[in-house]
Amino acid sequence: MTGRLIAFDVETPNYANDRMSAIGVSIVEGGEIVDEFYSLVNPEARFDWFNIQLTGITPEAVADAPTFPELWRELEPILSSGLLIAHNAPFDLSVLAKCLIDYGIAWRPTVRYACTCRMGRRLLPELPNHKLNTICDYLGLELDHHHAGSDSRACAEILLHYLDGGADIRRYIRTYDLLRLCTAKQ
Repeated sequence: MTGRLIAFDVETPNYANDRMSAIGVSIVEGGEIVDEFYSLVNPEARFDWFNIQLTGITPEAVADAPTFPELWRELEPILSSGLLIAHNAPFDLSVLAKCLIDYGIAWRPTVRYACTCRMGRRLLPELPNHKLNTICDYLGLELDHHHAGSDSRACAEILLHYLDGGADIRRYIRTYDLLRLCTAKQ
């Protein structure tokens, strides 16, 4: 597959999963990671203790971070520049969609994507599960799990492993409906 592949990952502040507290993006071109982006995000929402423990992100850490609408000016051209890739992509896409909806930001009704977790189920069937940390351990990839920058880089590296092994990403491309918050039927 030629073109840009945009691996991304989000962290959330609470169980509602409708706001971001961090986002990481790793851009793949020509078989390598060519650029990366990471930012904390002020979610303008409460934090649950569980999410703080999971991500290490606190309300104090994001107090001076940009809000999603402020960050969107920088994110939109990046996310629009290629095929979106995420590990457990429907989760990350739903958070993105909910942020867009909640803030009244019009982007597009649907987006094409591929999920490295879904790909892993087919390409690495011998694993006990296909969680990001399990696949990273199996492939010997570094991971600071639940840090959006590290998670997006790991997703990109997993994707590159699949592609280097001959996987045809076209078989895994789906369409996510950003208005209905679900993968469109094929």
